[in-house]
Amino acid sequence: MGLRDRRKERRDDRRGVTTYQMREKLFSIGDDYWIQDNAGNRAFKVNGKALRIRETLVLEDPSGRELLKIQERKLSIRDTMKIEDADGNEVATVKKAMISPLRERFKVEVNGGADLEVQGNIVDHEYEISRDGTKVAEVSKKWFRVADSYGVEIESGEDPVLPLAITVVVDSMTHDVG
Repeated sequence: MGLRDRRKERRDDRRGVTTYQMREKLFSIGDDYWIQDNAGNRAFKVNGKALRIRETLVLEDPSGRELLKIQERKLSIRDTMKIEDADGNEVATVKKAMISPLRERFKVEVNGGADLEVQGNIVDHEYEISRDGTKVAEVSKKWFRVADSYGVEIESGEDPVLPLAITVVVDSMTHDVG
């Protein structure tokens, strides 16, 4: 069985799951970046807002409508970023957990919903986002042969916007950007 056959078999096993393609070390403030779906269509845009005092990234739909705004929290004991909706209401706060021996962890406090946890090999883009022990999304470099790319696979029935925003936050907090 060749590599192409194994990829097709994996895709067949994961029906209903949507994979988005991201780029490593995506941003410098002021840069824009497109997140593509598994068909290669531009699904979301990450807009790095320039000339801001703190790091600000905006997740937009393809027409440019703001979905979520990601902002760095200054003067925090631990690395923290908040995610707001288009009206400025806080949707979630992502905090870097104290470093565990082999794996990095992030805690995502979701306003009005169950909290999420991000755990795995964050630096190498091999980790999961879970809610109460159930996988919501998986991040992996294994799905794309394109250099500096990785995938975010969103479980069936999940709205992709928050897990993608969390992935942007984790990438931003883990890799020196800006």
